[in-house]
Amino acid sequence: MPLDPPPPIETARLLLRLVDESDLPALMSVNGDDEVTRFLPYATWRTLDDARAWLGRMRGFQDTGLSLQFVAADRRTGKAIGTLLIFRFEEANAQAELGFVLGRSYWGGGYMREALTALIGSAFATMGVRRLEAVADSRNAASVGLLRRLGFVREGVLRERWLEDGVPCDAEVFGLLRREWTAGPA
Repeated sequence: MPLDPPPPIETARLLLRLVDESDLPALMSVNGDDEVTRFLPYATWRTLDDARAWLGRMRGFQDTGLSLQFVAADRRTGKAIGTLLIFRFEEANAQAELGFVLGRSYWGGGYMREALTALIGSAFATMGVRRLEAVADSRNAASVGLLRRLGFVREGVLRERWLEDGVPCDAEVFGLLRREWTAGPA
C-alpha cells in the first residue's frame, strides 16, 4: 500500500500540507538562497522555471505512492517557509527517508523542530511508517543537531556521498524507530 497523505497537520505556528504550485514564489526565497541550499544535494534555484521543474519531479515521485512533499506554512500568513519530504517509502519494511529545508529568516526559532515533530508523529501514527532515516551532510551541524534532539540515532557515515562543486562530501546516516518515538522527541 502506498503512502497516503494525511490531512493538513496543524502545530502552534505552522500548517503542514502537500505542496502546491502557488507555494513556488515563497519557496524561491528558501531554495533560491545559496546559504540555505549549501549542504543540500541539489542546485540552488535561480528562476521560477527551476522551481516548476522541482515541483514536476516532486509530483512525479508522489504519483508513485512512495513520496510525499509537504510545505511548512506560517499559520498566520499561509506563506510557505520550508519543505519536508517523506520519500523512498518501502512498504515491505515500513521505512522511509526524511528530508527538510527551512528559509534562513526562520533559522534558530524552533520552526523545523516543531514541523518535524508533527510530521514524524503523523508518519508513525497514520502513514504506516515503522522506521525513518535521514541523511545529512556531515558539515551541517544544525541539521545533525536537530536530528539528534528529535531522537534520531547516528548509524554511520557515507563517505564521499555527495559532490559539492565537484568536491566529495561525507554524509551521516540517522535512524529513528516508531517504538523509540512513543514519548515524542528527546
